[in-house]
Amino acid sequence: MAGLRDTAAAVRQGSTRAADLLEANLAAIAEREAEIHAFNLVLADEARAQAASIDAAVAAGDDPGPLAGLTVALKDNLCTRGIATTCSSKILEGWRPPYDATVVTRLRQAGAIIVGKTNLDEFAMGSSTENSAFGPTRNPLDPSRVPGGSSGGSAAAVAAGFSAFSLGSDTGGSIRQPAALCGVVGVKPTYGYVSRSGLVAFASSLDQIGPFTRTVADAAVVLDVIGGHDPADSTSIPEVHPSLAVALDQGVEGLRVGRITDLPEGADPDVAERLEVAFDALRAAGATIVDVQVPAFTFGLTAYYLIAPAEASSNLARYDGVRYGLRVDAPDTNTMYGATREAGFGDEVKRRIMLGTYALSAGYYDAYYGKALKVRRLIHDDFERAYRNADVLLTPASPSVAFPFGAKGDNPLAMYLCDVYTIPTNLAGHPGMSVPFGTGADGLPVGIQVLAGTLNEPAMFRAAAALERAAGGAGGAS
Repeated sequence: MAGLRDTAAAVRQGSTRAADLLEANLAAIAEREAEIHAFNLVLADEARAQAASIDAAVAAGDDPGPLAGLTVALKDNLCTRGIATTCSSKILEGWRPPYDATVVTRLRQAGAIIVGKTNLDEFAMGSSTENSAFGPTRNPLDPSRVPGGSSGGSAAAVAAGFSAFSLGSDTGGSIRQPAALCGVVGVKPTYGYVSRSGLVAFASSLDQIGPFTRTVADAAVVLDVIGGHDPADSTSIPEVHPSLAVALDQGVEGLRVGRITDLPEGADPDVAERLEVAFDALRAAGATIVDVQVPAFTFGLTAYYLIAPAEASSNLARYDGVRYGLRVDAPDTNTMYGATREAGFGDEVKRRIMLGTYALSAGYYDAYYGKALKVRRLIHDDFERAYRNADVLLTPASPSVAFPFGAKGDNPLAMYLCDVYTIPTNLAGHPGMSVPFGTGADGLPVGIQVLAGTLNEPAMFRAAAALERAAGGAGGAS
């Protein structure tokens, strides 16, 4: 299968029609979407109009852009002008944003075709996409199992061939964990690498947008388009990012790959075995394996589930039934607030709002939220020390392969542990990505997580590309 760059080049040259690429995706959606439920909304008519416009531009001698004719599925917490954006919550019923998210604007300008808005755990709070107000998304590789979350619809859309690529958001692992469970590539860039303008906030100091693709090279193509400074986002990094495509063929000769000796236990044996094979593969490709320690890594889950709910409690206070979305009529304003939120928010969202409100309340702020921020600094500093001795680190992306529906739903802690290996990187603000690397239990994919320091995406992509090459040969065979 041709990569995104080659496919877009064929459209720009006129040898492939955008309309034909789109119809192939729409046919796949028609065949399996009822079973998978990757989408909250399929934009078939709008997508056909975009495809026709691109083909007409090519015929007129114009260049539609580096992503010409490529279909993209957008997580339904990315604002799309005039198109419903629900965050998979009842509380945003009927809301149509008056603007596009910056990443959506950049995709449109690059010639990408938006094929639909994908399902997610409500307000991106979950690890299985079972918390959506519109029903769960199923894993295309085994529909009896979850696709991961919260960006499960975006991961499933790529795995099922519904779109050429997709975008998700990652607050504590919501791109990398579903990528691992669905057998695709998922990238969380450095915090500030990609604009958050137009991303409906969950936890603003942690959220980051990134791509799901079939290959590492495809992820580099998408990040080169959506990355870069945006004046509309005060946390956007003003530096110019080098093209990641250049890093893909550099190999890993001389690259220092860190093994975290104090990594928390919890990975299933099949996942742990694949991690060891990944180290062997990179060593065979010329990398040097070094032992490093990240002592505060083990505290990531605890700190995250104070910081993220606290920020969610603040961010979600805007959903009150007054300005937009659902409104439940009541005799007075305060009663209306309560009735609207009771009807509009699901159980997991309510759980995190209450936890966050408690952590921020008078008498508990210093004891909980303040201490969590100090732990966050420890995690960041421990990672920084590790990166003095290693260029990248390897861990599992998920402690297990895709699990059956309902397996963890009654135990929030068991669900939260799904992100034990991904959360610390969000707290540090560093980049991370999941790369498919063979299979584990029941023949389901295992994702290896590659981590790097601030803005060291080039090294991360070098290691990821080497793992991908090894997975295609003897070094990655399961």
